[in-house]
Amino acid sequence: MPKIHAGRVLLGGLLAGVVINLSEWFWNGVVFAKEIQDAMASINRPQAMESSAMVVYVLWGFLVGILAVWVYAAVRPRFGAGPKTALRTGLMLWLLVYVQASVGMAPLDLFPARLMLIGLPVSLVEIVVATMLGAWLYKEEPAA
Repeated sequence: MPKIHAGRVLLGGLLAGVVINLSEWFWNGVVFAKEIQDAMASINRPQAMESSAMVVYVLWGFLVGILAVWVYAAVRPRFGAGPKTALRTGLMLWLLVYVQASVGMAPLDLFPARLMLIGLPVSLVEIVVATMLGAWLYKEEPAA
């Protein structure tokens, strides 16, 4: 079985992270910015994103992207290389990262249910596209 090519995982993961971060910026920073500010005000939290929080979210986006490509690289010997395996990987990460976070936060009633429900299909597209693009860059070294 070939070894995972760490450099390609990093390269594909960074591309996936760019996709994730751009998507998060667009949806949370542009489309739903006012609703998020209102939700934050309703729980007496700062309405503007602090720079330290932004750094954490951007780093998290890159980490999820790298993780997506690493998992793709790990499962491709079993499922085969290509978009079908990248789709499966993206779905699995969506369940483990995005859905789990939403289910964990929902009972706390911190954010409107509408925002959380809209976030799930948006994040599904986000992680699947990011994983597919990162997987597209991933190549293994030829066997010796």
